[in-house]
Amino acid sequence: MKSIILIAFIIIGCSQNLPVQTEILNSKKNYIKNIQSGLDVLLSEKMELIKGKTIGLVTNNSGLDNKGIPNYKQLMNHKDVNLKVIFSPEHGLFGEAADGEKVSYDQIKSFPKVISLYGENRKPTIEQLSGIDLIVYDIQDIGARFYTYISTLGLVMEAAAEANIKVIVLDRPNPISGIKVEGPILEIQNQSFVGYYPIPIRYGLTIGELAIMINGENWIDKTPNLEVVPLKNWERSFWLDETNINWVKPSPNIPNLDIATIYPGMCLLEATNMNEGRGTNKPFKRFGAPWVNKKILNESLNALDLPGVSFIPVSYIPSDIPGMANNPKFKNKVCHGVEIVIDDRNNYNSVYTGFKVLMTLKKLYPNDFKINSKRMKKLWGKDNIEEFKDWATPSNHFSTISKKYHLYE
Repeated sequence: MKSIILIAFIIIGCSQNLPVQTEILNSKKNYIKNIQSGLDVLLSEKMELIKGKTIGLVTNNSGLDNKGIPNYKQLMNHKDVNLKVIFSPEHGLFGEAADGEKVSYDQIKSFPKVISLYGENRKPTIEQLSGIDLIVYDIQDIGARFYTYISTLGLVMEAAAEANIKVIVLDRPNPISGIKVEGPILEIQNQSFVGYYPIPIRYGLTIGELAIMINGENWIDKTPNLEVVPLKNWERSFWLDETNINWVKPSPNIPNLDIATIYPGMCLLEATNMNEGRGTNKPFKRFGAPWVNKKILNESLNALDLPGVSFIPVSYIPSDIPGMANNPKFKNKVCHGVEIVIDDRNNYNSVYTGFKVLMTLKKLYPNDFKINSKRMKKLWGKDNIEEFKDWATPSNHFSTISKKYHLYE
């Protein structure tokens, strides 16, 4: 009898705990399945925003709905919408161009007019906006200040304000989550196309939240009538692979979420004479140079015991890769260095890791390692990276200000 009671007690006890855990898991699973991008919400619930309008669409290969159909196809096939022009950012409409490569388009058969905003001009002209009722912006960002899609966003918003045209931003997730804010805030004297706003390197907002903040903080000369179509069911803690929204390579050298996570810190190597992994299939995840001792560098970086990350020694040969790398640093030469392994992405500090990598290289190779100070100012956002010591204040200050623009918990 006692055994029966004991077994019953165990079953009851387990039933009080297990269903709770199961319920949480199932709830999270179902919740994630129901996440919808701003484009999906527009198409299913808010078509009245664009019905009967002549539209300019700012997009690229990342502008897909939940069925994988490009936004421009959906709009072109809608009888009550006139898609007059498509504007494309850096890397082109189809994500076909390498970093920094100028893009231009002749008339594409069966398409409306396509205009590059990374060719003759980076801001739409009044002539290019002629006859347009509103602009729709739909591009997947990756949450790093020097990713130029957000610079294009501001310039488009400014042009729309000058032409008295409304802007609708279709929101998409911050793929590296919206929790962590990292790095110095850009000082306005270092403003450039790779750093257009006074925000940290990793700014922890969605593209829609950033658009609202650009307006709210008056970071552009003229602010437009702006409306953001929010995501449904997204939470700040979600990484993209924790959602039902598929990864689409937002640019040639960000092929996966792992590299997108590393990018905010390791992109700083672009302002040095180190190869930053361009010319390989792991850009930003590995870095090196012919004069590096990979064993010593690997041991030195692992000895720092940086949170959430470790390093392994590698050797590789950068080469031209169509659409990814043209004439990478140390092309066709053997580079020795390390590869980054993210052990815990929630504890990994991308920008701080990038900073410590730079300082370690400077210490180990004082005669070989060089920093291009002019380029570094644009990426880092402050005049002297080597003097930067205050890591908490900029992030905390920005987090406090940006919270009033949050659309999601």
